[in-house]
Amino acid sequence: MNEQSVEAGQGFFATLDGLFAEWVVAPIRAVFMFDLAFWDNGTAGEIELPLVVVWLALGAVFFTLRFQFVNLRAFRHALDCVRGRYSRPGDPGEISHFQALSAALSATVGLGNIAGVAFAVAMGGPGAVLWMVLAGILGMSSKFAECTLGQKYRIVRADGHVSGGPMHYLRTGLAEIGLSRFGRVLAVVFALMCIGGSFGGGNMFQANQSYAQVAHVLPFLEGWQGAATFGAVLCFFVGLVIIGGIRRIGEVAGILVPLMCILYVACGLLILAVNAGELGPAFATIFREAFSPGAVAGGFVGVMIQGFRRAAFSNEAGIGSAPIAHSAAATPEPVREGVVALLEPFIDTVIVCTMTGLVIVVARSYVGVHPDEAGINLTSDAFATVFPWFPAVLAITAVLFAFSTMISWSYYGEQCWVYLFGLRSIYFYKLIFLVFAFLGAMFEAGSVLDFGDYMILGMAFPNILGVVLLSGKVKTALDDYMARLASGEIAPARE
Repeated sequence: MNEQSVEAGQGFFATLDGLFAEWVVAPIRAVFMFDLAFWDNGTAGEIELPLVVVWLALGAVFFTLRFQFVNLRAFRHALDCVRGRYSRPGDPGEISHFQALSAALSATVGLGNIAGVAFAVAMGGPGAVLWMVLAGILGMSSKFAECTLGQKYRIVRADGHVSGGPMHYLRTGLAEIGLSRFGRVLAVVFALMCIGGSFGGGNMFQANQSYAQVAHVLPFLEGWQGAATFGAVLCFFVGLVIIGGIRRIGEVAGILVPLMCILYVACGLLILAVNAGELGPAFATIFREAFSPGAVAGGFVGVMIQGFRRAAFSNEAGIGSAPIAHSAAATPEPVREGVVALLEPFIDTVIVCTMTGLVIVVARSYVGVHPDEAGINLTSDAFATVFPWFPAVLAITAVLFAFSTMISWSYYGEQCWVYLFGLRSIYFYKLIFLVFAFLGAMFEAGSVLDFGDYMILGMAFPNILGVVLLSGKVKTALDDYMARLASGEIAPARE
């Protein structure tokens, strides 16, 4: 390929990326963001405060109190359910508790855990890690509530497949309490935002950051030709899986998720073991900067926002995506699947994100890095301080994380697309999804990250509102289930 063709290709995709940032990302940002003024050591500055972060945080606190800390008291039972102790042959549904958890985790345990944490630490400092953990613990209650409703209001489509999620419980559940029109509007808004989220954070961001790490390890893939090649290969393999629907996705996720989590966490533990003497100072730095990072008022708010924002993007608690996967689980008890679902934020944020954050803080790879330049390479450099070969391992892990996230988010978007446009157009959606996957590898990280954030986080507005309105139904079902569990009426199917 001659030099003129290379320049023409670069110019075309640069122009396309610019139009995407100006005509798509900027208008969405105007809806979901506003600026707070604060004073940093007497100097005026601005913090970008996403409305949805406040919304998610308030929702998580409400659900934690409303359901009497179900995130803690049902934790052990959740582990028993995932182990299959309460599963029986013939339970209604398409996939097991473990497969449902894996499918949902494959959508949340993605590059947000690697690149997203790096962005948070670079922008908010080490203290952001503490707020991510707190957001993850509170988010367990949000995940319980929404996934219980997803099971309760699921339906069987004309093609025999189970369909559930906010678009169903917002419409049907709110109709049961006399809010039929309002519920229909919220369901449509959620479905549109979810489709956008499946194209953005669940797709483009994954392709973008996995390509960045692969190109970091294999420099010959740099440039638009390499990005196009990577995007095309990724699209091919994603397409092979998403054609098979939730059963194929559940099978693949059930293999990939444990494998990639074990691989990534094991490497992180090795890094921390080598730097064991630095763990104490690292924890001290995280706690100190979480509450007093230089500027008491503005700095505190800024660090907290970054922690909650990245945690929300990472574990998606309150977003409404996970109920779509969990609604397909085989169980006669909606609350049981809600209990299983609360494990997601714990695994995703409390374990995996904390691991990433600790490695970055211990290695101090965030020092002197501009937030716009942060991302997966920042995490890669942190791991490479001990294992020079780790960037190659991370490249493989990044592709697995991206792949698993993309196949699950394709299912989320597909369910919402079918809800709005019917079964006949389902393959048209899958084609669009693959086109966005290809473009994700080509565009700049900044616009892709913003688009992914705004679309996915925007799903929380209708979802949290609906779940709060339906929280009485969830509370009644939870109390009944826990009473039957305590009395022995609900007994393990096997020991």
